[in-house]
Amino acid sequence: MNSPLIQLLVLAGIAVFLIIRLRGVLGTREGFEKPAVTRPDPDRRRTPEFDVIDGGPDLDITDHVSEGSAAATALAAMKRTDPSFNVGEFLGGARGAYEMILMAFENSDLESIKPFISDDVYEAFAGVVEDRERKGLTVEANFIGVSDMTLAHAEFDEATKEGDISVRFKSEMTSVVRDNAGDIVEGSEKEIKRQKDTWTFSRSMDSGDPNWRLVATGE
Repeated sequence: MNSPLIQLLVLAGIAVFLIIRLRGVLGTREGFEKPAVTRPDPDRRRTPEFDVIDGGPDLDITDHVSEGSAAATALAAMKRTDPSFNVGEFLGGARGAYEMILMAFENSDLESIKPFISDDVYEAFAGVVEDRERKGLTVEANFIGVSDMTLAHAEFDEATKEGDISVRFKSEMTSVVRDNAGDIVEGSEKEIKRQKDTWTFSRSMDSGDPNWRLVATGE
């Protein structure tokens, strides 16, 4: 082997040795190297607009009435007295109670709803039912549904812990009134009747009984 070839091999070996040493110190880098990404401190990542602020608006209330209104104040007092009270759940129950009570009244079945209405409401309903019976009239009604409902008003008595909530309903139904002969004297089987009602429900918020009672009706 001639001398120039030996020198070339020696130089190549030295070059390989130096490359290996440099890789061990600097590491390998391929193409564009992204900057290191570290997870931020969770406490540093939080900003005021994402913090849950104690004493902030209760969406269960402000979703249904204006913040700062008399109704909102009354509902907040009800929730302080009974922490299990939920406005959204109440309205869901009120919708069901509206259909149940309304149809029981139309069908003259007041006994089935007596636990859910006040004595005054019961007497008013009973007076209408008795008048129908004296005239030999019967009602055939079909409830279609509630098209709209809103929480209209709320009051809370700090002394008695009594809570009152008024709900405005818009509903649709068909209704006919028949005489003793079975002839229709009022209404239509095909015509949809649209009606508006404002009902007030009441409950003692510090009572163990979770049921609300219908205490007033109106348009």
